[in-house]
Amino acid sequence: MVGFSAMFIAGCAAFFSIFGLSKLFAGANLAVVFMASSLEVGKLVAASFLYRYWKKINITIKSYLTVGVIILVLITSAGIFGFLSNAYQGATVEFEKQSTTLLYKEDRLEQLQEDKVYLKDELEQSIASLPDNYITAKRKLREDYNPKVLSVNDEILKIKQEIGDLKVELVETGVDVGPAIYLARAFGTDVDTVVKFFIFILIFVFDPMAVSLVIAYNVTINPTKIKEENKTKNKKNNRITENKEIVMNVVNTDVKETVDNETGQIGKGGVRPSG
Repeated sequence: MVGFSAMFIAGCAAFFSIFGLSKLFAGANLAVVFMASSLEVGKLVAASFLYRYWKKINITIKSYLTVGVIILVLITSAGIFGFLSNAYQGATVEFEKQSTTLLYKEDRLEQLQEDKVYLKDELEQSIASLPDNYITAKRKLREDYNPKVLSVNDEILKIKQEIGDLKVELVETGVDVGPAIYLARAFGTDVDTVVKFFIFILIFVFDPMAVSLVIAYNVTINPTKIKEENKTKNKKNNRITENKEIVMNVVNTDVKETVDNETGQIGKGGVRPSG
């Protein structure tokens, strides 16, 4: 199960990484696929090799392979980030397009409403500037302004209808990114920030988990190394115990001899020696 899990997670991570890197270097798609595949295999082999022969290889190879595995984990994580980001953008490109159009329509509606208010104010001021007996002139002004006001009203109604249609389309399109939208509203932020944070969580546990499970698989199929390490520890503990016993025997012997000497002296002289 450990080996299967390691290979499955490593295979998924490799697929996402290779696909993401191939999109990044689309000019040499096939070459990048082969290069990234070889590096993915090399990363897992290097991790296994380091575990099995850590004490037998020299410091140069050990250091280079360790740094190489860490860098390849970062490259794989970057490829996974590219893959997931591309998938997110593909799902939200229509949503963002409709959102941008909706913002434009709402700005246009606000501008038309301001124009309508301005026309009414201008008409009232023009009529107020005329004397009260200029009834015909006032009527003429109203006849001149009414078509403008009606035109603005028609355009406002048209924009409102378009905004309503766009909102319905946004609801239908937003089904694909509904969870992200919900999370964004729950945390009081935008959708892009939520998705970016979630992608980072995934890549921090994805490839490192694969490498860790590969090492764990080596542990399960190579119990001899653990036994040898345990033997070494047991020998060391036994030597420490033996040394303690020797020291205690010597101390006990010295104490016994001292007590015997003192007891003998008391028996001969009848008086315990001072000091």
